[in-house]
Parts: sequence; structure tokens; C-alpha cells
Amino acid sequence: MAVQTVTDRFDYLTFKGNLEHTRYGWLRLTPAHSIHLISDLLDTVSGEEPVVLDPFCGTGTTALVCAERGIECVTTDINPFLLWLSRAKTYSYSNDDLAAFKAASGKVVEAMRATECTPSWLPLLHQIEKWWDEPVLNALARAISEIRELEKCLPEGACNLLKIAFCRTMIEHANVSFGHQSMSFRKKEMRKFFLETSEDLVVESWERSVSLLQKSASTPVIGAPGMLLQDARKLSEGLQTNRYSLVVTSPPYPNRMSYIRELRPYMYWLDYLDNGRDAGELDWQAIGGTWGCATSNLNRWDPNPQIKIPFDNFYELLANIATHSPLLARYVHKYFEDMFVHCRELFTVVRPRGTIHYIVGNSKFYDVLLPVEAIFASLFQAAGFVGTDIRVIRKRSSKRELFEFVVSARKP
Repeated sequence: MAVQTVTDRFDYLTFKGNLEHTRYGWLRLTPAHSIHLISDLLDTVSGEEPVVLDPFCGTGTTALVCAERGIECVTTDINPFLLWLSRAKTYSYSNDDLAAFKAASGKVVEAMRATECTPSWLPLLHQIEKWWDEPVLNALARAISEIRELEKCLPEGACNLLKIAFCRTMIEHANVSFGHQSMSFRKKEMRKFFLETSEDLVVESWERSVSLLQKSASTPVIGAPGMLLQDARKLSEGLQTNRYSLVVTSPPYPNRMSYIRELRPYMYWLDYLDNGRDAGELDWQAIGGTWGCATSNLNRWDPNPQIKIPFDNFYELLANIATHSPLLARYVHKYFEDMFVHCRELFTVVRPRGTIHYIVGNSKFYDVLLPVEAIFASLFQAAGFVGTDIRVIRKRSSKRELFEFVVSARKP
């Protein structure tokens, strides 16, 4: 097994490398990998064009790179919002779609400015008053109500763009910060500007987004990736066996960062969630989820006695983490048990001589450094893949011991 080392950070390989004024920059979700990295991995393929699979769709970066190149691609995820976002980013927008979007955006502006109208609906997002001050919240509520009405008569493409514009505007005026790898509320002293935000500033944000989307959506895409709502532990139930010649993906990292938590504002406003219980249940179904009831479910989880993680000192690492937190040790155990099942399923859908590339990051729990990349390599080997290779691609900013890797292998 080959391992390459590096000490530099390459921010162009993160979301920072995704060009703001293209489809890649439509929504800033945390985290996201870069188009440059995906392009580099696609460029390693020689001969006939690959059939690509991304079993953890995320923000749709792999699907969009493939769509722009006309490469056949299927992407799956357990989160319907992420699949919608990927579909919207890879959609082929016609001139009629763009014209309808432009005309409809003016009606949304009128709704935002209609301060005499009391919103009839607000999402049941916990402590929503922490997210937006009242004038902004009401303007957003009037906007989404208008978008729902427009959705009844507009083509799919125009509706996609209205919702993307809404999400951009909504998050721009939320009292949250992206200074860390996860989204957090701003400190009070940093929120003065936002607390003084008026409907006019919300409208300005909306109109900027409409202009950006109008331009970037007009850029043609060649392919139309397949989108499938599918549990990554059950790939063979929805995908053809021995079909995919190239897998390029970035699974959730084992760092207790909840993707549902990060996506809450989008999912509540767009009706993918309407209560905290459902949010926790969806996070529990996802690999690595820890939000809400997922934590209490984890306390009741028992390992499958028939699954043994094949990394040499895995259970010693678990024991060391457990001296600080039995719950975190249980979390790590479940994460890799789920990934073990996923890797076996992956083997069934990859065609012979097909290649897989997994973008992963290592983790640290208290004083225990978790070699995620090496554990993934062992899972691939146990599933039947060969030629495992680990390449360090960048140093991460959060802790000096943390890096990001591409772990690659192939099916015999």
C-alpha cells in the first residue's frame, strides 16, 4: 500500500476552489470539496470514458463536473434536499426557464416589500428568532409564500432557480458564521449589522442572486446525471451490479459533524423538514449522524457481532477513546461498521478493473488520533479491492494533526 505525505494546505482543493460565479458556487454548504480535485481524479482515466458513481452526493460537485464534461454519472444520497440541490445545479436551463425565472423574481420582490401583509407561515425551526431578526424573517416568509404560489404555474427550471435564490438570500441574512468547518451563531457584538437589516437590504441580496443565477444557469451542461435516493449501505438494491468503472466521492467524516444540523435552515424553509424529531431520525439514518434523537439512539446501539473491523489496532483505539467518552467510542465504532457494510455493497456495483477514489479526513478524539485513511484502506481490502493507495492532498486548518486524503483502490 503506497502512502504519500504533504505538509502544505491547498485551499483550491476545498470549497474555496469552487468558483463563486458559476453553478459550483450557488450555495455555500459545509463542507464541500473542490471541482479541481474532482477534475484531477477524472483526468486519471485513460481509454473509454468512465461510468461514474458518487454514492455520497453532498452538494453535487462530482455530478456537475461530469455533467459539464458529458460523462455518464449517477449520484445517490439518503438526504432528499441534497439530491434536489444536485439536480438543480446540473439542470439544463432553457431560455424559457430563464425568462420565467426573471419575470417571477420581480413578483417575489413585490412580496418582500409588502410589509403590510402578515406572513401566514414560518418554518418550525427551533428558536428561529436567533436566526433572523423580525423584519428579515417576515420578508423571507412572504417571499417563500410567493414562490410556492408561483411554483404552481412555472416550469421546473424556473422554480429551481427561485429556490436557489431564496436559499442564498436567506443564509446571507442569517445570524450565523462560517468561520469554522461548521455553521455557528454569530457573537452578539458581530450581529449589529444584521439586527439593523431592512427589507431593502434583503431585496438587494435577492436581486444580486437573481443576476448571478441568471448568468451562471445559462452556461450549458452536456450530461444529465442520474439522482437516486438510496442508503449507501444498500447500494445493490437500487444500482446495477458490475456497472460503474469509476467512483469519486467524499463520505461524511467521522468527526461528529451533523450534516442535518448544517442543512437545517435550507431544509426547513423548503419543506424537507417540519420538526426536530424528523431531523434527528434522518440524521440517524445517515452514516455518522449525531443530531437530536440520533445521539440517544446511539446510546442504545449494539455492534453487529458478525462484523469485525479489519484494521489492526481498531479496538485498541476504541478503548482509548472510551476512557474519555464511551459515547464517542460507540460513535466511531458504528461509523466504521456502517462503512464496512457500504464497502461490501460498493464492491458489487463496481465493474471489474474499476477504480474508486474516496476523499476522507482523519479525526482526533481527545488525545487519540484516528487514522481514518488507513482504516478505509483496510475496509477496501476486506471488501475485495486491491492496489490500495493513500495520497495526502492537504493540511486542514482546524488542528495541526489533521489532513485530507484520497484513498484509492481498484476491483480485480
